[in-house]
Amino acid sequence: MVDLAAVLDDLEAEGAALDRLVGDLGPELWAAETPAPGWTIAHQIAHLAWTDDQVRSAATDPAAFAAALEDAAADPDGFVDRAAVRGAALPPERILARWRTGRAAVSAVLAAVPAGQRLPWYGPPMSVASMAGARIMETWAHGQDIADTLGVVRPLTDRLRYVARIGVRARDYAYAVHGLRPPEREFRVELTGPAEVGGPWTHGPQDAAERVSGPLLDFCLLVTRRRHADDLAIRAHGAEAARWLGITQSYAGPPGQGRTPGQFA
Repeated sequence: MVDLAAVLDDLEAEGAALDRLVGDLGPELWAAETPAPGWTIAHQIAHLAWTDDQVRSAATDPAAFAAALEDAAADPDGFVDRAAVRGAALPPERILARWRTGRAAVSAVLAAVPAGQRLPWYGPPMSVASMAGARIMETWAHGQDIADTLGVVRPLTDRLRYVARIGVRARDYAYAVHGLRPPEREFRVELTGPAEVGGPWTHGPQDAAERVSGPLLDFCLLVTRRRHADDLAIRAHGAEAARWLGITQSYAGPPGQGRTPGQFA
């Protein structure tokens, strides 16, 4: 059984780690362009704050969240950017305050969801523990964009295991987003790394015909589309596994532009 309290503690820790990166930035750095085209650091934090709002709505106000889903369906390629633009227009101190308040509220709301209840989302409905894990993944991913902008190399933590797990579990969703039929059989995923950062990490049957292997960090960077596959030491063994590495994503919604080969060389 998943220890929800432990997952929520990890969510708090991931948010606090990113807060240490942005909490003391001056206005000029909030306006700095990140690797996500058209997004500044302000857009990145505003997006996290907006997504926290959506989580609270999904958990406590089904009618409001249903309306948000209709909005997304009407503009699937633009609704996320529109929300980020609105949020980024606020002064940095207000963006930061909104994000801090929102992420604390998410933890409280998720802790109060009745056991066994699944939450609606922009992709498939999610358990509370999966939703909390998804918030860790997204905080880490947008934190990577900010770290890249600031030229910071973040310490690795065992919270990477949430990113890897979601990346694997979202395999069929990634196929669907690209209009492809997912394979019927599971892949074997074998990721290396020291135990203190969540590795080694494996998933899938040992005798699977299609396999993916490489460093845990590289896999997390790939499934969050923060690095191009050509710049990572992730290897596919099998044609279908290779195709997955080209379309993989760990988050709901359109895949976005991703990153270009050599962008961070």
